[in-house]
Amino acid sequence: MRAVEIIEKKRDGLALSAEEIQFFVEGFTRGEIPDYQAAAFLMAVYFQGMTPQETADLTMAMARSGRVLDLHDIAPVVVDKHSTGGVGDKVSLVVVPLVAAAGLPVGKMSGRGLSFTGGTIDKLESIRGIRVELTVEEFRAQLRRVGAVLCGQSAGLAPADGKFYALRDVTGTVPSIPLIAASIMSKKIAAGADAIVLDVKVGNGAFMKTLDQARALARLMVDIGGRLGRRMVAVIADMNQPLGQAVGNALEVQEAIATLRGDGPPDFREHCLVIAAHMLHLGGWAASVAEGRRLAEETLASGAAWEKFRALVAAQGGDVCQIEEPERLPRARWVREIPAPADGYLAEVRAYEVGMAAVVLGAGRARKGEPIDPAVGVIVHHKVGDAVRRGEPLFTVHANDEGRLAEAEAWLARAVRIREEPAPPLPHIYETLSKVEGG
Repeated sequence: MRAVEIIEKKRDGLALSAEEIQFFVEGFTRGEIPDYQAAAFLMAVYFQGMTPQETADLTMAMARSGRVLDLHDIAPVVVDKHSTGGVGDKVSLVVVPLVAAAGLPVGKMSGRGLSFTGGTIDKLESIRGIRVELTVEEFRAQLRRVGAVLCGQSAGLAPADGKFYALRDVTGTVPSIPLIAASIMSKKIAAGADAIVLDVKVGNGAFMKTLDQARALARLMVDIGGRLGRRMVAVIADMNQPLGQAVGNALEVQEAIATLRGDGPPDFREHCLVIAAHMLHLGGWAASVAEGRRLAEETLASGAAWEKFRALVAAQGGDVCQIEEPERLPRARWVREIPAPADGYLAEVRAYEVGMAAVVLGAGRARKGEPIDPAVGVIVHHKVGDAVRRGEPLFTVHANDEGRLAEAEAWLARAVRIREEPAPPLPHIYETLSKVEGG
């Protein structure tokens, strides 16, 4: 078997066998297949696509390129979640302790943010002293002891994905749905998940801009999981406006804390409850999604979810005093309100522009590895469909640099459209797709 023959076969639109895909992934991971051939392979996939079976085979080959965790000595069913990314998406900060407090252990490995989408790990690092880089042994020990872990992706899991992604980033092949699906699913499989809830965002503040694109990605990932014996649910959710109110790392931690304490924005709380309900159902803790929802609501209302978050932060070395008194989290030097320019109804609060305003302030990064400022960001005071009056605040900007503040204000001015006639609110969830054993 030769790498060039595999490239030519995919270039010509033919389906690759599991053995051919395994050969190519193993060879590239070990350095035996050079970058230029891997780049040619990725471009061939970009133009010719892959069948669902090919994509499932690629997923497993990438998962097997490193260690595949087995957590069944800790939990009979391992449940994970994944968001495709969005603006103000701090869902894992609430859902992981919420589901764990209901009795289902959740060990989640998350990533850092890039461009206008924030990363869970960046948000957690707003808490002084917290450790997000855990060994597999530390991960397992905390999951057994606390029942909840939120940490960075282990370097030993799915190393092929990291190598392929670095090439995709510089060869224009990132927007390939089979490659996106295999990248996401390989990491979930490697992390030991039996059941996976996918939070697929769609809209101007998401990587999937249209419902057709989001649906195609969701269906493919659900299909891959089914082929590999996993229980799958994909929720397709709106990201044309930010989720919740806070956009920015410490600001989002504060909003997650408020939600865990029984407050928080209604749309964000609702989204967390939907995701948690599906996780509890897939994990066997609830006989139905409705029962999962009831259990999640009870766990949130009782304060058990908040206590589990405190335990998670303490276990990972974080300063619990900061989360008990969120005003101790990093704070920006300047806080400025942006008022509504006219009376009317909000027809748009565009998530992408709000996200870019946060990036400009320093809350996000343009390149991997860049430092971020945990204190800065934007509070969004209104949702699409709300009536507003001239002069009332639309946004509150938290900044540490006056020059960046002015640039962020320009982005926010482009985010909003006000019209005289009433505007309908945006839907929260468009579709839910699922596949369980035998389904």
